[in-house]
Amino acid sequence: MKTNSSYNQKILSTLDFHAVLQRCSQHASTSMGQERVLSLEPSGVFSEVKRRLQATDEAVNVERLKGGAPFGGIRDIRAAVHRARIGGMLNPAELLDILLTSQGGRRLKKFLEALHEDYPIPLLIELTEPMTDHKAIEDRIRACIDENANVADSATPELARIRQELRGSESKARERLEQMIRTPSIQKMLQENLVTMRNDRYVIPVKQEYRGHFGGMIHDQSASGATLFIEPEVVVQMNNRVRELKLKEEAEIEKILRMLSALVAEAADPLLVNVEALAELDFIFAKAGLAREMKATLPILNDRGFIKLKRGRHPLISPDSVVPIDVELGNRYSAIIVTGPNTGGKTVSLKTIGLLSLMAMAGLFVPAEEGSQLCVFDAIYADIGDEQSIEQNLSTFSSHMTNIIRILKEMTPKSLVLLDELGAGTDPAEGSALAISILDYIHRMGCRIVATTHYSELKAYAFDRQGVINASMEFDVQTLKPTYRLLVGVPGRSNAFAIAERLGLAKPIIDHARGQVGEEDQRVESMIATLEENRLKAEAERTTAEQLRLEVEALKEQLASERRRFEEQRDKLLERAELEAREAVAKARREADEVIKELRRLQREEGSGVKDHKLSELKSRLNNAAPELKKASKAPKKKPEAIGPGDEVIVTSLGQRGHVVDIVNAQEANVQLGILKMKVKQDDLQLVKKASSQTKTPPKATSSLKRTREDNAKMELDLRGANVEEAIIEVDRFLDESYLANFGQVYIIHGKGTGVLRSGIQEFLRKHKHVKSFRMGAYNEGGAGVTVAELK
Repeated sequence: MKTNSSYNQKILSTLDFHAVLQRCSQHASTSMGQERVLSLEPSGVFSEVKRRLQATDEAVNVERLKGGAPFGGIRDIRAAVHRARIGGMLNPAELLDILLTSQGGRRLKKFLEALHEDYPIPLLIELTEPMTDHKAIEDRIRACIDENANVADSATPELARIRQELRGSESKARERLEQMIRTPSIQKMLQENLVTMRNDRYVIPVKQEYRGHFGGMIHDQSASGATLFIEPEVVVQMNNRVRELKLKEEAEIEKILRMLSALVAEAADPLLVNVEALAELDFIFAKAGLAREMKATLPILNDRGFIKLKRGRHPLISPDSVVPIDVELGNRYSAIIVTGPNTGGKTVSLKTIGLLSLMAMAGLFVPAEEGSQLCVFDAIYADIGDEQSIEQNLSTFSSHMTNIIRILKEMTPKSLVLLDELGAGTDPAEGSALAISILDYIHRMGCRIVATTHYSELKAYAFDRQGVINASMEFDVQTLKPTYRLLVGVPGRSNAFAIAERLGLAKPIIDHARGQVGEEDQRVESMIATLEENRLKAEAERTTAEQLRLEVEALKEQLASERRRFEEQRDKLLERAELEAREAVAKARREADEVIKELRRLQREEGSGVKDHKLSELKSRLNNAAPELKKASKAPKKKPEAIGPGDEVIVTSLGQRGHVVDIVNAQEANVQLGILKMKVKQDDLQLVKKASSQTKTPPKATSSLKRTREDNAKMELDLRGANVEEAIIEVDRFLDESYLANFGQVYIIHGKGTGVLRSGIQEFLRKHKHVKSFRMGAYNEGGAGVTVAELK
């Protein structure tokens, strides 16, 4: 995007982009980061914008995971490093800043590298890769400069010696003067009893009339001339020694600072590389801070001219009062014409579209819902607001035209054009005609356009042109206030008659006014009113449908929760039952073992003469050792009805429906089951329907077998406790029944145990003719304790 020209900078200012950057700069931790934020410009290169947004997204994730990155101690040391490189001597404060910045950069790099191991942040790590470690320089500066930016005594042995002697000399000079001012004969000559300094020499304040009593030198006097600051002759030599030592101290400090400055000069280039990387990282984290403040999201980018904002908000309007807008542009239509009266929010909507596009192109998150899409345009042009210039003697219309002419010259098919109050400031007929012509030209060029206007003629323009759609700002006639909601697809209404009527204007006047409006205009207003009514009705129905959807989802979640709870309870009951069964069997075995031991003992003691009553007692104990199974009480069975030839019956063990062919004897009967004829015990038959009196002959066998879901065949077989041979027999019978019942899949419960029973059953299933495939049960199906077989 060409943002170097003053015109484009003016567009950025018009769309409030610079105000957003000001807010973003407040999140920078360093002056270098602030500088980069304030100089940020949108880019029209798709790959560059994607990279910018990815970097911001990585910083947002770092803040989400760790609460921010450590930028403490980092300063802008570029000027100091440049001066050191050309031979300049740095002062202690500058050297301390270099120490803290190098130390802070090392700490930040380690922080990001540690985070990258668990949560990849490739672009941020890429910025830290050129950064180098300068621990040796840090240690040397730390040894010479203290935390208050003073050269430490320990910097060199010579400096330590000089300062020790200096402190002794200063102490002697002060003590000599303090002895003098404590002498009563001298106190009357002093303005105040204190020792002070002038020109780095210790002096006392003497009254003007006693100036000749002390000798020495006069260094200063008060404003009134009544007090002279005199260095008495007795301390002149002491002060001379102090001054001499201070000059030596200054020379030694300069030597130390030059040595440290030379070390900085040697590492100047790597230090500047570090500083540039730190400035860029601070800039990126400032963008993340703005995203957090605005509750902004990462937009989906495209270069197809497509915009889809979901509840987009203007970032500079208070969140409590901003009204989100939903806009889609560039898919079914490439131009939106927003019509309607003033104060409805048209200009704010226009700015929101432009500003959010600029923010995305600058690598900033946008205040909109997740899934919003924005395009990387090669340029965004805007003519918004009254640009009337008294100095240039330009009217509002002339100013707008000057801007629009410039836009028409510079725009391309990949540009976004925003026009506010198109054609305003001149005769309505000419203004609307000119607006239509300009829109036609831009639309043919292929640009994306959003334009606002007062002219009702443009409502028809949007209806007549393919790829152009009307929009308006919603207005509540009941409250006489705009709602600031953008309604795409609905042209704006003037609402003048409705407002006047609500305010109390006499009905005859309103009716007369309506008569002055053309019939065609009335039809358009009536059509718009109908559209508005249908829209409100549709929104109400959508709200109701959304509520119903939420209720259904809540019920669905509740049912799923109850099902999970039921399955958990079932699993717990099964586990408890299995545990109780094992305990019962173990108890029975222990009791049986004791009985056997007792029998062997009796046999040893009594030989073959074991008493009958003892055998009876032991037999009773053995019988009692068997675990008792609690069975559910069953309702008493009704006496079965007599079954005869031709009766329709169900074979309860097989769950199959058939007809009795004949009665074999009192216990058995021959039954026709489809193409099969079987001898079945009458106890296993359940009468469904008696044969009619006209015929007792059973129907002929057919080649089809009808089976419904209401039959009594079960879809699961419980084999826990059985051995492999018994289980395979039961599985074979169960699969035949399930196949006849047309079951798609069945459940074979074998328990977990040692896995022998499961392996035997699955090996049998692998070769069975009715089994298509089988698998282990899912978590909510019993897990490894169940095998699910799918039948052919």
